[in-house]
Amino acid sequence: MEGRKWEDINKDILVNVLGIVGMESLLLDVPFVCNSWYKASCEPQCWEHLFFPTFIKPDGIDDICWEPEILDGGFIERLAMTYQENLSVTAFVKFRVNRSCGNATIIKLPGGYTEEALEYVANECPRLKGLVVGSYNEFINSIIVKFISKWKNLEMLKLVKYHLKEIILEIRLHCNNFNWLSAPFTYIGKDEASALVSSLSELKYLDLHGGDFEKEALVMILQGCKQLVHLDISKSFGFDDDDAEILELASHILRSSVKARS
Repeated sequence: MEGRKWEDINKDILVNVLGIVGMESLLLDVPFVCNSWYKASCEPQCWEHLFFPTFIKPDGIDDICWEPEILDGGFIERLAMTYQENLSVTAFVKFRVNRSCGNATIIKLPGGYTEEALEYVANECPRLKGLVVGSYNEFINSIIVKFISKWKNLEMLKLVKYHLKEIILEIRLHCNNFNWLSAPFTYIGKDEASALVSSLSELKYLDLHGGDFEKEALVMILQGCKQLVHLDISKSFGFDDDDAEILELASHILRSSVKARS
């Protein structure tokens, strides 16, 4: 008895599987298995989670100056050879977002993303629930705040070295289901802590590892954010590992990492 052919797999099942294989496989492997797999890989449901590679050629950089294989294992080079197009970071973000047809719910942006790319995500991804901005870009980070109102369903946000006060207010105003904030390597003073406690007191997940704390600010957060189930303030400055007050205030949190940087 002959086994089932790849192209005979139920399309709905195939789409569900392809939705978790990752961007590289969806672009460079799956479409070339057979015609039915190619058609399935074009379904918007396959592109709900967009995890971009960290390194994509920045806008305005000449090809001769760009050596992506050193940084991403050759993914972008293979992509350019396969599709005969050398995409910059903005063009690549738009290319992938378009495949989702407005269905993207989680996006991890590449390093070097531009304001144009971020604005495109804001306008074309109304269902977004999670956004990860993995690299620090002070100018770009400063404009994220104006796009928060576009993402009414946002539940999780990760930024690096961001000035939290402005964005916390926008989240409180527009994102009713927000419960997860990650802002490592950020300064947390009393103003930032007050904004967190007054606007996002129902947070469940808070990652501020590598931060620079005023101790009073950390106390305010621990006293005010009573629904936390996960807290990471490891490798941070501003308090001692054996501070009895901090340890007592954090003792009720299900998963906590309270360890000062040595």
